[in-house]
Amino acid sequence: MTIAMEHHLYPNPKSELRLSVTPASAGWRYLSFSALTLLAGSVHTHATENTEVAIVPLSGEGIVTVGNQSFTLKRESVFTGKPDVLYIPPRHEIKVEASSDFELALGGAPAEGKYPLRLFQPEEMRSEMRGGGSALRQVNHILAAPLPAERLILFEVYVPGGTWSGWPPHCHDGYAGSPYLEEVYYYRFTPTYGFGIHRNYRKDEDFNEVFAVKHGEAVLVTKGFHPTAASPGSNMYFLNYLAGDLLDEARATPPVDDTDFVWMKQDWEGKRLILPVT
Repeated sequence: MTIAMEHHLYPNPKSELRLSVTPASAGWRYLSFSALTLLAGSVHTHATENTEVAIVPLSGEGIVTVGNQSFTLKRESVFTGKPDVLYIPPRHEIKVEASSDFELALGGAPAEGKYPLRLFQPEEMRSEMRGGGSALRQVNHILAAPLPAERLILFEVYVPGGTWSGWPPHCHDGYAGSPYLEEVYYYRFTPTYGFGIHRNYRKDEDFNEVFAVKHGEAVLVTKGFHPTAASPGSNMYFLNYLAGDLLDEARATPPVDDTDFVWMKQDWEGKRLILPVT
């Protein structure tokens, strides 16, 4: 059985590279992910090599230079609206210069180079309210089909305190014919002392991971169904980077829901117990 703590990642406050995930460190095939905090005036470089890369600003402002093109990425907070997302194809050098203290996420996956360098803007990104009742949340498709990429898929999700996300629980690990996708959940909260719960589980084997997640932490979804919940008083945001077997337009292929809870799509109140019980 996998040691659960390997899949719950804690930020390193002493390094500008707060979190780092590679296929080797995660024990999977495709997805890499980093969360960085750059002080004003500092510079970070990254070579895409044989991967496509997507950069998401989290707070502050920075200038990203790729070849002879430069892009300003800025954001007050992840809780104040959708970001610009910079997509960089393979075989490019990236330079990030922090105009102010600048937090960003950077992730990649193997690619051939089908799609050009591109800045995706908020008006191109679909938003939806998903679920209902105590599982109502907002999902922003910040780099998901039909927005073009080879393997990368990115979402931002907003979960009010006391609310669940990923409900009914779903999986994308090959179980029951689901597509194979690797996934990172990167969490932020307001207030920052808030916390949530993240569970990874399988129904057909002895696999059950439960994590209490806090601001700046991440969880790897290596397999299984994976619902999350925000504690009351803890408004939760998470950024999903995914990559796997799905290519191009096929990235829109849906996951498979847990049949024990799929009925809730027709009854989001979930046969809730009425109080007081007498």
